[in-house]
Amino acid sequence: MTARETHERSHEIPPKASIKLGPTLDEEVFGEAFNGQVVGRFMKYIAAYKVLLWVAITAVIVFTISSIAIPLIVKNVYDDALKEGATDKSKLTTMVIIFLVAVGFNFVANYFQELIVGRVAERILIDMRRAMYEHIQRISLSFMDKTEIGKLMSRLQGDVAALQEFLQTAVFAVGDFVLLIGIIGAMLWLDWRLGLMTLAVLPVLFIIQIIWLPYARQSFLRARVTSSIVSGALAENINGIRAVQGLSREYVNYDLFDIRATDNLKAANNASKFGVMMLPIVDTLTGAAMAIVVIMGGFFVLGGTVEVGVMVAFVLFVQRFFDPIRALTMHYNVLQRAMASGERIFEVIDVPVDIKDKPNAIHPKEIDGSISFENVTFGYVENQPILKDINFEVKPGETVALVGPTGSGKTSTTALVHRFYDVWEGTVKVGGYDVRDLTNDSLGEHVSMVLQEPFLFSGTILENIIYAKEGATREDVVAAAQAVGAHEFIMKLPDGYETELEQRGGNLSLGQRQLLSFARAIVADSKILVLDEATASIDSYTEMLIQQALERLMEGRTGMVIAHRLATIRGADRIIVLQDGGIVEQGNHDELMANSGLYSRLYSMNYASFDDIPDELIAQATNAAQGRAT
Repeated sequence: MTARETHERSHEIPPKASIKLGPTLDEEVFGEAFNGQVVGRFMKYIAAYKVLLWVAITAVIVFTISSIAIPLIVKNVYDDALKEGATDKSKLTTMVIIFLVAVGFNFVANYFQELIVGRVAERILIDMRRAMYEHIQRISLSFMDKTEIGKLMSRLQGDVAALQEFLQTAVFAVGDFVLLIGIIGAMLWLDWRLGLMTLAVLPVLFIIQIIWLPYARQSFLRARVTSSIVSGALAENINGIRAVQGLSREYVNYDLFDIRATDNLKAANNASKFGVMMLPIVDTLTGAAMAIVVIMGGFFVLGGTVEVGVMVAFVLFVQRFFDPIRALTMHYNVLQRAMASGERIFEVIDVPVDIKDKPNAIHPKEIDGSISFENVTFGYVENQPILKDINFEVKPGETVALVGPTGSGKTSTTALVHRFYDVWEGTVKVGGYDVRDLTNDSLGEHVSMVLQEPFLFSGTILENIIYAKEGATREDVVAAAQAVGAHEFIMKLPDGYETELEQRGGNLSLGQRQLLSFARAIVADSKILVLDEATASIDSYTEMLIQQALERLMEGRTGMVIAHRLATIRGADRIIVLQDGGIVEQGNHDELMANSGLYSRLYSMNYASFDDIPDELIAQATNAAQGRAT
């Protein structure tokens, strides 16, 4: 099997074109033609703009009525003009004025329906995105851990846009339906024989549509899936461009991308073929209906059973007759896409928030900074605990380091302090309060975290440092930056603290980004500071500068530190050693080294190399940090 065949087989569309988002969310492109639950919830967003929508619907109806009236007015003009001995010009003038008025109403109504529907659709679009964004901000991390961010972005963008398209077409569909019924009624009223002859082509159109629709849906689906694959491949290669160039994979990746792009081109061409297929069919049927009207109508006119004005009106009606049919066919596909998109959007909005405040949750202004784990058992997967019956206490102002092999539960422990997850058994207390009895906002105020991978937002350096405390002054920011050794490199930037950061702070080095995240935590001025391997991305020299500053800054604060670097661990008041989800030993550095246990072995393997740093460099770093502190 060739590489191309392997790729094509791996990207065959599943029976229902469903891709799982987390545990339950499907990525179906087409749904039911009508889903009452989705429409009912969607109407709640529409209700805020019901006055404008009624105006739009009124404009649609006026547009439809005027569109039907124009051929009838033309009929009367022809009939009056062709009457034998017609000499009364006033009636003809009156009909012309009525015709011009109808055209004016048609234009104004069409303008307002397009304008109002477009504006209302945009407002509802924003409302739904706000609702999704607001909910995503509160969704528990247990859900986010299992969810692809790209699919959530798709729902925030593509699916909401599909509902916007549905809203726009739904209002126009009302007009199309009324226009179709009106044209049929007008034709049958003018002459039932010509009317029935014109309608005789409809069964042919319906049979063609029944055959066309499944193939069209499949081709549209294939185009969307292959487009998504191309976008994913493009994003992956852009994000991994360093690895691509470092491993000289440019040509290999190009060939793989070319396969996906070619698949997408074929699918898009096929979808385009089915998309335009109905246009010539409808035009052909329009011509057939026109021929029927002209030929049979001509016989009727010659026989004196039909007036010339009726013939002219029929020609005009036939020209408009198939437009709403074609539009309603496209509305049906839009409606199906909207139902599927609506289900996906409301599935996100309905994702339960596991970590939420109790009705009587408290928000203490001050806490003592103590941390307590009492018989805590916790895990991410059922029946697979990460932490097992953990018990320890951190006193106010004490700095405790968590040490252990990868997977021992260090990060999980710190996550429970901030209540990113709820424990299975036992209790986690912060400041003497069970974290489940505190509001999430209060935990955010009293617990600051600095993670291994710093995350900076678009904006200035100043805005990023005051991110957790908007009321902070510039002096507070500068003092925090000086404390962590960031002030010097910030002032060397073109605009200093007003320097705009690129996406995720890409115009700074990794170490500089981490220093800014340290400064941000200091400005937050929380009682508890959690460092989750926060110095792993910083060189040893910079880390020593930070440690000297933190010794002063940690006064009066409680610290919980995860680190694989000796400098952070050696300065801790107590070290807790974790292994397989349990505490195997604890004490200060000297005590644990004397025990010759797990900590001693880890230290010997990973930490001893730190002692190779020259004493001169350590003294230089110490003096520099002390100079800044004073």
